Amino acid sequence: MGGKEDRLGPDAAFRAMRVLDASANRAVEGLRVLEDYVRFMLDDPFLMGELKGVRHELTAWLERLPMDARLAARETLADVGTTIKGLQEARRQDLSQLVDANFSRVREALRSLEEYAKPAAPDLAAAAERLRYRLYTLHRAVRRTDQARARLAAAKLYVLVDGCESESELECLCDDLVRGGVHVIQLREKRLDDRALIGRARAVRRVTRGTGTLFIMNDRPDLAVLAEADGVHVGQEELTVKDARTIVGPDRLVGVSTHDIEQARQAVLDGADYIGCGPTFPSATKRFEAFPGPAFLRQVAAEIRLPAFAIGGIHEGNLGMVLETGFRRVVVSSGIVRAEDPAAAAKRILDLLSQVGEAP
Repeated sequence: MGGKEDRLGPDAAFRAMRVLDASANRAVEGLRVLEDYVRFMLDDPFLMGELKGVRHELTAWLERLPMDARLAARETLADVGTTIKGLQEARRQDLSQLVDANFSRVREALRSLEEYAKPAAPDLAAAAERLRYRLYTLHRAVRRTDQARARLAAAKLYVLVDGCESESELECLCDDLVRGGVHVIQLREKRLDDRALIGRARAVRRVTRGTGTLFIMNDRPDLAVLAEADGVHVGQEELTVKDARTIVGPDRLVGVSTHDIEQARQAVLDGADYIGCGPTFPSATKRFEAFPGPAFLRQVAAEIRLPAFAIGGIHEGNLGMVLETGFRRVVVSSGIVRAEDPAAAAKRILDLLSQVGEAP
């Protein structure tokens, strides 16, 4: 520990090493449990890589504590703490409790490392602090991914609608979509003033309430709350996930548009419930300067398990190209809403989606 034990005195330094050794062991063990969870339960390469990165960085810093000194200070048989067990340690009601308990265990161990390393190894203390803050973010990302996967497990077909010419026309369209089995309807409307827009939003809510179809409001978390929507969707230039969540609260969905793999990774860490990935193809409803295309979808499918929907110019004719990337969730607009029979068009796409494996 750099010859600075004299700050504490030999006996105190020896006992501090016992604390550092025990805290290091707890942290690394807890991280391994969490890695196994995201690896085998979530099958999530991105989050596993993030947790493994924390463990590897911690292990590298712990090399500054000589193993000979750690082993000399270790005394498991005489440790009074090994005989004291809390009731919760022996019980886990479900796997979410396992996740929460081990994130807490690692953070607490890192805090102990941070404090006891300050007298003799301030660099290690600073590293423990940084890693602890990273784990707060990863805890949210793991639990949000788990919850979103459960909530959106059946959601494969997501349809964008505008405000139409009237509330009654919009209600008729949304009724067709619900009858067609659409899982999510998003109202994306840029022309109307707020008073008219909230009227349209409430019309969508009237049709979807009590059905299996979720209602998402585009860009406007305030109107999502007023219309009692199931969530809000924001782009890269709109409100952040944090700001949207502040308005809609913890229970409504927050989706994010992403256009490259770094944005997709960041959305996971930001606590989004799902991501839209694209544009995949040129769209009749929105102009884009660039198209990340199917290559981007393959990147996301390979490493991210937060629910992800391919978006941009998707229709019945090119759906096969999307499915080849590994995606099983799609956003469709004109390919359904401009069809002569939107309900039938939706059912045809759902039939195609049902012929492949489950959504990742």
